[in-house]
Amino acid sequence: MSQPPQPGPHRNDGRRSRRPRSGTEPLTARSDIWLRTLLSSIGVPFFAAATALFAWWAASSGSHSSPSDRVLMVLAAVCGALTLGAAIDLLVLRRRRAQEREQRR
Repeated sequence: MSQPPQPGPHRNDGRRSRRPRSGTEPLTARSDIWLRTLLSSIGVPFFAAATALFAWWAASSGSHSSPSDRVLMVLAAVCGALTLGAAIDLLVLRRRRAQEREQRR
């Protein structure tokens, strides 16, 4: 059997880290902020429009129509949750970019 990876050394480059390193990822591992920003920027208006569309469709449909108004409300709630998640991600990315600009100064 193979051995599980041993935790790597803790980062000690003068920057404050939220948590110590626990895996074997490189010290310079970073998320693709540009791609996350792009996907969240597209996701917020798309899922907000889908939320409004499903909510309107649910309000204008009857209880015996297909799909039922309950299904449409669940879809509206799911799209609303995805809108909220994408908006929170945009706020996190904005804060992270501001922190990076501050560290460069």
